[in-house]
Amino acid sequence: MSRRANIVGTGLIGGSIGMALRERGWHVCGDDDAADRVADAIHVGAIDATGLDPDAEITFVAVPVMAIQDQVERALVRTAGVVTDVGSVKGTLAATITDSRFVPGHPMAGSEQDGVKGARPDLFAGATWVLTPGERTAEHAYAKVGSVVRELGAEVISLAPDVHDAVVALVSHVPHLTASSLMNLADTAQAEHQIMLRLAAGGFRDMTRIAAGNPTMWIDICEANRDAILGALDGLMDNLAEVRDLVATGDRDGIGQHLNQARSARVNLPTGMPEGLELAEIRVTIPDRKGELARLTTLAPEINIYDFEIAHSTEGLRGVAIMVVARDRVEEFSAVLQTAGYQSSFRLLP
Repeated sequence: MSRRANIVGTGLIGGSIGMALRERGWHVCGDDDAADRVADAIHVGAIDATGLDPDAEITFVAVPVMAIQDQVERALVRTAGVVTDVGSVKGTLAATITDSRFVPGHPMAGSEQDGVKGARPDLFAGATWVLTPGERTAEHAYAKVGSVVRELGAEVISLAPDVHDAVVALVSHVPHLTASSLMNLADTAQAEHQIMLRLAAGGFRDMTRIAAGNPTMWIDICEANRDAILGALDGLMDNLAEVRDLVATGDRDGIGQHLNQARSARVNLPTGMPEGLELAEIRVTIPDRKGELARLTTLAPEINIYDFEIAHSTEGLRGVAIMVVARDRVEEFSAVLQTAGYQSSFRLLP
């Protein structure tokens, strides 16, 4: 007999959970306050049936932050299994809902896509999924949710709810507000310099990519995690004020120290690659044409690519593929690329 799960909220995250569970043989019921979203979820294969299955062993609540509490309480009344959520703010929720079957959670995964049509079953593969159990959360409930989340391919970590909210404010909420501020600054300047956004190069596009997210969701997040966001914003503004002083006084040593510290921290971010592996970054100029990325990444199938990104160019229809590979394979990969007609360069990472 198939294992059974519920998804409350059939959007991007809920739909991706449903797809991933169904790929693994689960029977998934979906519930949403919009009939068209439920119909879309069935059409794309995110759920098997509509409504809440009272006998489901787990229910995922994937609704906007301000609606989570009501839907969690509803699921606890109408189902017999454990209940978890996917919201990015945990403090108030963990303190308010004391049912032992509830395990607050937050997958650190997402997309600029909106709705279930952007859902995909591999969204959580390799992602971090935070669980923030409350004082009354039952051990069996925590174990159950953790087991299912790992089945989706995610790595589970446990944090206290207030610690989670402070960390996520810094690494997720404030970066989104910062990206929005940069985008608005450039948009305002466009009135005086029409060429501004046309000259926006890869760095600007990469930094502001997340500004394309759903505004309604972020309004709710700012309200629900106000104190932690304000603390992180204060820290950011203090840091920017220090940078401004360095630039204003022409303090080359200070600017260099600031940039080098940030660079070192950035290249040492966890990547999921083997510990202790020496790495190199290789940059490849690629034309903007169909199938180019597939060709590039399959030229040397025996060489693992541990990280990959695209920097867009303003100089015509091309870009730069940035790949991280093992240091002892980078020269071999460069030779393969040269033979295939690609121009590349590489540097060893510290």
